[in-house]
Amino acid sequence: MNKPVELIIFDWDGTLFDSVGQIVASLLFAAQQFQQSLTADAAKSIIGLGLPEVAQRLFPQAPELHSEILQCYADHYVANSKGDVWFAGVSDMLFDLKAQGLQLAVATGKSRKGLDRVLAQTQSQALFAATRAASETKSKPHPLMLEEILAETGVAAERAIMVGDTSYDLEMACNIAMPRVGVAYGVHSVDVLQQFNPLTVASDVSALHQFLRQQVQAAAAASIG
Repeated sequence: MNKPVELIIFDWDGTLFDSVGQIVASLLFAAQQFQQSLTADAAKSIIGLGLPEVAQRLFPQAPELHSEILQCYADHYVANSKGDVWFAGVSDMLFDLKAQGLQLAVATGKSRKGLDRVLAQTQSQALFAATRAASETKSKPHPLMLEEILAETGVAAERAIMVGDTSYDLEMACNIAMPRVGVAYGVHSVDVLQQFNPLTVASDVSALHQFLRQQVQAAAAASIG
């Protein structure tokens, strides 16, 4: 990147929040309640999409059950996810980046209700200048939620970075030529993420933090020069 970085947009589940295991368990539970076939790998593969898209991908044979399955999933997830937390190092990373004057944002496949709940759970509402949930805009990989965040924060796409653990995150950023960073500790493999030409794929939160700091400092130095 050769322009100053002003905004970093994070996916939530699998990128900031260690919740993938519980999402998979809750999807498997809901499928079982309605006698629908589902594997853990299939459940994991759709994390990042909006809930209607999840139902369409996983249960195309039973559209009449989608609303009930999703409600069952949501109830099970809320009841069993109270112990879910940020990945180690995420809090330090976010506070450090914000202290450097960056705006931070969240773009997630969660519903607004679900996002508000975990923002409250992590007491992180004040960290983020903007947040978008799939229930109030278009699901990834459509770039509308990114476009809305850019409009709200007043930042151009080339001065932002999208950070995510899935192809949906990186494809969404590709669709508006936004620089992007993958993380290897979430849902999709490094090989899948590399298909979307990320600046890097970070192996862990520490590596992600270091890379983002380097990008911010390098862009700032180039701007001064």
